[in-house]
Amino acid sequence: MLLEPTLILELAALGLGTGFLAGLLGIGGGMLMVPFLTIILSGRGVTPGLSVKMAIATSMATILFTSISSVRAHHKRGAVRWNLVKGLAPGIVLGGFIASLGVFAILKGSWLALFFAAFVGFSATQMFLDKKPAPTRQMPGTAGQLGAGGFIGFLSGLVGAGGGFISVPFMTWCNVSIHNAVATSAALGFPIALANVIGYAISGQGIVGAPPASLGYIWLPALGVIAVASVLTAPFGASAAHKLPVKKLKRVFALILYVLAAYMLVRGLTA
Repeated sequence: MLLEPTLILELAALGLGTGFLAGLLGIGGGMLMVPFLTIILSGRGVTPGLSVKMAIATSMATILFTSISSVRAHHKRGAVRWNLVKGLAPGIVLGGFIASLGVFAILKGSWLALFFAAFVGFSATQMFLDKKPAPTRQMPGTAGQLGAGGFIGFLSGLVGAGGGFISVPFMTWCNVSIHNAVATSAALGFPIALANVIGYAISGQGIVGAPPASLGYIWLPALGVIAVASVLTAPFGASAAHKLPVKKLKRVFALILYVLAAYMLVRGLTA
């Protein structure tokens, strides 16, 4: 599976699109990236179950790069609550390792596709309704943050997402301002990605049917092209967020996510 021009263009277009949407809507690219990577891998002879797993793992690996540029921008504005990053990160790393080193390798690709479809469908509904949980309490203590981080890291590892759809509502519910919650979630993206990527690389050793230039479940050529493209367009998306009707755009994007969730549902049922 060489990097022919058509493949480079497909991956670059995917990276440009997900990077822009991540900056515009404040989401990670996993929910958009995973279905399209699944299609690309399947079209090049990778079995249905393995294509889903590799799409999830590769999507997560791109967050290693996109989160850095995002965190730098938020940090310059003083928006990142580093005390919360410190409290949530240990649980995130632990949960990520459990998901990527153990459960991810054991579960069939069809089950992961069904789980991804359910997760995306729920996230799309939250986005469509623009639901913001009322801030009624404070962040929990050390043990509570450890548990919350573990859940965020574990779920993220199963679906290949950066965790923003879990961590942002959780933090706003705990009386953290939405501005700080989004910035802190961006900072949490790196430990989420790092823990899971290490797990995917280790648990995927020796898998049969992976395309050339793969590291475990991670498809390195796709990672390289998508990471470069998404980092380029994320700042433009962030700039556009201040000029466009983001609430309406979120609803349009939610409808797209419903279609992608339906595709992954069919994929899981027929794999």
